[in-house]
Amino acid sequence: MPTIHNPQSTIRNPLAPSKVFVTGSTGFIGTKLVNALIQRGHTVHALTRATSNREGLTHERIRLVQGDIMDAESLRKGMEGCRYVFHLAAYAKNWAKDPKIFFDQNIRGMRNVFDAAKAVGVERIVFTSTIVTFGPTPPGVVGDEAMPRITPRYYTEYEESKAIAEQEALKLAAEGFPVVIVNPTRVYGPGKLTEGNSVSLMIDMYDRGKVPVLLNGGKDVGNYALVDDLVEGHILALERGRIGERYILGGENASLKQFFQFVDEVSGKRHIQFNLPPKLAMTYGTVEKKKAEWLGIYPQITPGWVETFLQDWAYSCAKAERELGYHITPLKEGVRRTYEWIIDERARQKGK
Repeated sequence: MPTIHNPQSTIRNPLAPSKVFVTGSTGFIGTKLVNALIQRGHTVHALTRATSNREGLTHERIRLVQGDIMDAESLRKGMEGCRYVFHLAAYAKNWAKDPKIFFDQNIRGMRNVFDAAKAVGVERIVFTSTIVTFGPTPPGVVGDEAMPRITPRYYTEYEESKAIAEQEALKLAAEGFPVVIVNPTRVYGPGKLTEGNSVSLMIDMYDRGKVPVLLNGGKDVGNYALVDDLVEGHILALERGRIGERYILGGENASLKQFFQFVDEVSGKRHIQFNLPPKLAMTYGTVEKKKAEWLGIYPQITPGWVETFLQDWAYSCAKAERELGYHITPLKEGVRRTYEWIIDERARQKGK
């Protein structure tokens, strides 16, 4: 592969076998990314906690590094000899008993990773942010990396903490730190059915008749990224991304109603649906949050996330397509692959 020239930084033959450090390696996206790197000949130092689900991380070129992004020493030791870093780890849950955990994990954790990378001389970092840092889009508008936020308000602690972390990363990049930022949209696809793969969980539950709900009539728009595209986008960002730039990695924009229509089409079934008005949804979110605070029962959703899903999040991946060579799988095709995988998983679980 020829040398890839970049006005701010140059990586020579980035897909040549190298040692790569990955945080968030046991997550839905992280496990897929680690295996994609292995397939390209890399050796991966995968950061894992002692209690993490390490399923899918068994290759001979995967070195499991026990540690945590809050443990600076484990980061430095894990990164020794690594040329590149992918920082995916984040606290991305609906709720935390102490909201401070979002800011500790997502801001201080990022600082720890960056400090360790500086200390060991890493050549480049790909930092996984999120589409929510850009904020919602006005009705009928498709946003991009250049669009300013239309509201100063953050709907969740996750959104606020990731926005602060992203701004810090951009500031460091302006000072010469070799970081490229990627902003995934709503990810879905075959893989671990964790909270990080909530869209696939939604497909499964909708198909089972457990979540026939259309919030606000299902009219609000989101952008949906197939996990395989997203993983490839991360690697392309390492290879071709410009230092200090943000790249939206997503797919097609669709309303929730349109999304469920695709599920109906690929499944060949008609599913029951009913509208959940915004006020009722906010009430439900409030009750769920109170139950969590008073009883310690993890909430299905909180008011902040209800408000998030009552906005449009329509975004373009044109910059990533143009500069990185990013490719989007059509949404219906991605839903079909995911649905078929879910059916196979049901059969596998039933056969155990």
